[in-house]
Amino acid sequence: MNLDQARLSEFLQDSLPTDDSLFVVSLTVSDAIRPKVTVTLDGDQGVGIDECAQVSRRLARRIDEAYGEDASYTLEVTSPGADQPLRDPRQYSRHVGRSLSLKMTDGTEKTGVLEAADATGIQLAEVVKEKSKKKTLPAVLIPFGDISEAKVVISFK
Repeated sequence: MNLDQARLSEFLQDSLPTDDSLFVVSLTVSDAIRPKVTVTLDGDQGVGIDECAQVSRRLARRIDEAYGEDASYTLEVTSPGADQPLRDPRQYSRHVGRSLSLKMTDGTEKTGVLEAADATGIQLAEVVKEKSKKKTLPAVLIPFGDISEAKVVISFK
């Protein structure tokens, strides 16, 4: 069976809550005899298991209607794990005040505190090492286009 990713994306958008509280971080379809559809969702306030289950039921119903109830596939609807990179600009605002580790498109890396985020980029107060001390620089605007990967730094303080 061949599942069309563009068609699945439409089904997924129709399966999300109408209040725009959730958004799609990623949608992948494996090339296998029994394809695996993996959906990663997030929300401005995070996403819970009940919300994932609701979207999963709605999406499965849409797939079954389009491809027939005998369609053979696996569906996984999940939220991003703490170790997953931030992929959508909407994910950043929830992490204001936390430390981020950035890989820049020019190959450099930055670590610092996320002070603000908007539709164009983030304000990062970079932490640099000087001799044996750490120094926090004033926050600078970093456009999303300059970031190749961003991860929240997990700290257990």
